[in-house]
Amino acid sequence: MRRRDVLAGIGSLGVIGSAGVVAIRGLPSVEDGPGGSQNENRNGSASTNTDPMTIETVDAPGSEAGEVRVPASDQPTFIDFFGTWCPPCIKQMPSLAAANERIGDEVLFISVTNEAVGRSMTEEELVDWWKKHEGNWLLGLDPTAELTARYLAGGYPSAVAIDTSGRVQWEDTGIKTADELVAGIEQAVEASGGG
Repeated sequence: MRRRDVLAGIGSLGVIGSAGVVAIRGLPSVEDGPGGSQNENRNGSASTNTDPMTIETVDAPGSEAGEVRVPASDQPTFIDFFGTWCPPCIKQMPSLAAANERIGDEVLFISVTNEAVGRSMTEEELVDWWKKHEGNWLLGLDPTAELTARYLAGGYPSAVAIDTSGRVQWEDTGIKTADELVAGIEQAVEASGGG
């Protein structure tokens, strides 16, 4: 009996976890196949998502306190999703710095966290983490996780490149080299009529 209870509990966790993924990301498309496509959005649809969101930015190296519209309509947008609690996100920082330096002002380049700044950590702690790991580009907050739910490609770190029409041109998860990040960003630049 005890084994049956354990197996039922494990099965219930799988159902609940799957329901959470569907609630956040929607149902997968049959056309996606295993792993989906990096040139289509997660649903496999060719539709564009042109509804920008306002993201609060933080006063930190390379960033000013204020707001930014994501995705930008006047330039391609690159979003890095990270968590200060995430060791792979720390390992990703040098590649992000190198990619940002290579891309320059051609793209809205932003790292975003959905951590509860002001509750589970202070903004000062976030800025200290940013400085310690040599972040030097736009730093944004997504306290409602709405942006994260819309674009997170999987686990952390996760990255997405969006063209000026709002269409995701590239998305991936895990630690990437600067070359991989730049190649993904260039897909959004080319789709926007640049490069």
